[in-house]
Amino acid sequence: MMRLSCFCQHLSMDSAFKSPLFHPTTSFSRSQVSFPFFSFQTQYLTLNKPPTILRCSNSSTISSTTNGNNNNMAGLPVKKKRKRYRKQYPGENEGITEEMRFVAMRLRNIKGKKVSSDTVSDSETDTENTPSDQEKEEDSETLKSGENGGDGEAETWSPTMEGFLKYLVDSKFVFNTIERIVDESDDVAYAYFRKTGLERSAGLSKDLEWFSQRGLVVPETSNPGVSYVNYLEELAEKSAPLFLSHFYNIYFSHIAGGQVIARKVSDQLLKGTELEFYKWEGDVQESLKDVRKNLNMLGEHWSRDDRNKCLKEAAKSFKFLGQIVRLIIL
Repeated sequence: MMRLSCFCQHLSMDSAFKSPLFHPTTSFSRSQVSFPFFSFQTQYLTLNKPPTILRCSNSSTISSTTNGNNNNMAGLPVKKKRKRYRKQYPGENEGITEEMRFVAMRLRNIKGKKVSSDTVSDSETDTENTPSDQEKEEDSETLKSGENGGDGEAETWSPTMEGFLKYLVDSKFVFNTIERIVDESDDVAYAYFRKTGLERSAGLSKDLEWFSQRGLVVPETSNPGVSYVNYLEELAEKSAPLFLSHFYNIYFSHIAGGQVIARKVSDQLLKGTELEFYKWEGDVQESLKDVRKNLNMLGEHWSRDDRNKCLKEAAKSFKFLGQIVRLIIL
């Protein structure tokens, strides 16, 4: 009896290390799954198919497979995504004043044809910030016969004293306005452009007084001057960058092309007399250089959108000035 008990114990311990017993059948039946300490019965339906054996894969196999795939991928060439850079505007590296100079060059016409080599072409340019074709044509005529070039044909340029006086009166109104706005504004940006040495309103007052003393009637300000002044005053309240674009181009145009007008008028109307409007104390180019430097410095802090708008305002400045210049030949 004792031997039988030991045998049973030995059998039970031996069963603990063996796999559970599973008896598949070919029809609806019962199977017995036995474990050392408990047992249970399951019911299942067989479909006369070979049994499916599920097993877990060895982790080392998965790891080796993954590493193999990585090694294969490492051998393939990696395509780097090309970084796209925005095309710069002509003169952008040198500053906003150089960009505006290219606008003036673009607006010029050579024998009625537009210059296309300096045309800004950028996919990011807002169409609202570029002059229309009509504006380009009008401004090109301005530059041909006006202050920014004076390269029109001499035989078609016949100034009259009445027209020249209107031109001086409107010019005085414009210069007096921009100088007053800069002196009186609380905007810190305008402080850089006070007493630059380029101021013209005082000289124009002397010139008009000189004409008046010689019996010539000094006219009232005409529509081109009034329209431009109204626009400048509105712009000064709205945006310093846009106003300063006009401020710079007014002086730049007078210095660059105004000398041509002065020479022609002096020869044809004034018998060689030089007006105060065309005289400066000190080196005018150095004064303009200082203004250009300050404007470029401020322009570095403006967004590309603001700079685009300044380029558009530069074109508008030439247009307004052209309307005033045309008064000379009325």
